Amino acid sequence: MTQQVLILGGSGRIGSQVAADLLTHTAVNVTIVGRNPATGQKACQSLVNSIGEMAFQRCQFVSIHLDDLRRLQDVIAQSDLVIHCAGPFHHRNASVLKLCIDSGVNYVDVSDHVSFTCKAIALQAEAQAAGITAMINTGIFPGISNSMVRRDIEQLDRVDKVHLSYVVGGSGGAGLTVMRSTFLGLQRPFAARIDGKRQQVQPYSDREVIEFPHYGKVGVYWFDMPEAFTLADTFPVKTVVTKFGTVPRFYNYLTWSVARWWHPRLLQSNSVIEFLSRVSYGMTQISDQFSGVGVAIRSEVLGMKYGQLVRCCSTLHHPNTALVAGRGTGAIAQLLLTGELKKPGVWTPEQVLSTPMFEKAMSDREMEIHQQLLPSSIDHSFETSIAKC
Repeated sequence: MTQQVLILGGSGRIGSQVAADLLTHTAVNVTIVGRNPATGQKACQSLVNSIGEMAFQRCQFVSIHLDDLRRLQDVIAQSDLVIHCAGPFHHRNASVLKLCIDSGVNYVDVSDHVSFTCKAIALQAEAQAAGITAMINTGIFPGISNSMVRRDIEQLDRVDKVHLSYVVGGSGGAGLTVMRSTFLGLQRPFAARIDGKRQQVQPYSDREVIEFPHYGKVGVYWFDMPEAFTLADTFPVKTVVTKFGTVPRFYNYLTWSVARWWHPRLLQSNSVIEFLSRVSYGMTQISDQFSGVGVAIRSEVLGMKYGQLVRCCSTLHHPNTALVAGRGTGAIAQLLLTGELKKPGVWTPEQVLSTPMFEKAMSDREMEIHQQLLPSSIDHSFETSIAKC
């Protein structure tokens, strides 16, 4: 019998890319769940246009509001896998994951905020008892980035510090939801693991210039990302830095000014967040034509190898951020559907996705990740390194 995959938020930019990946790499049937039937049907037609007629018989749309838990549970119970792409996740609870646990259905999401990650991890024991595997924080960052770090760490005998940095071109091709997530991430200071201690960090602070493939030198800033604490909890590392930037570079200055000069109460207002998101998205519709919608990730891990202080550095670049996010999630979903990835509980990618699995999934999707093991010229401050990788 053909497996059934339910994608919540599947008519959005990320969700539709996840659907495209699954329709390309598996033989599953996909049901897209959303609130707007017109948008959902358009998404299905777009999949047919991009993938071919094979998608016509294997893709359908169902209109359900996420608050309609009874109806949602009915469709979840008929599925082999649920993929939650309905962000932003800052204010989401873990009700969808709880429904999957109750129905005994495996779960994947593209969550990208610490608060949601904590809510999902709190269901670890329940997921284990139900025998379901729940993979959270999949996609690109977090997601592919986590596995890049695991791959780098495995090259070393001892790991001390991790520095993850990301740059996105304009909107990243990901729509309003990503804009909302960016401004929601500026609302308050967050905790980071630095020198073995949890320290409060101001969002979009401490600019650092990093050399990225394709983009060259770009300024990046502290940003609250769940991989900062999941990596620290998974590996014996004292410091985890997560920094983010955009091109064109003036977007960084605009975001920095909002984070520094706007009164915190303004950023607590949903209407202000929506205003900033829509204005920014409108601007990127113009600048995307010049900057593109690509992404670059840079992972640098400092540690010891054969008694020497070294750094292992990995980089990835792709011209379409949303497409890469879809491939990252689609790859994990495929492994769950085939049974290759099976570990009851709630996990992030670096905790259960082995490096051979990750490398094969990326190779199958023509994703190139470059890795170098280099002698370290760092003898005191890891955070100041801007060396090329």
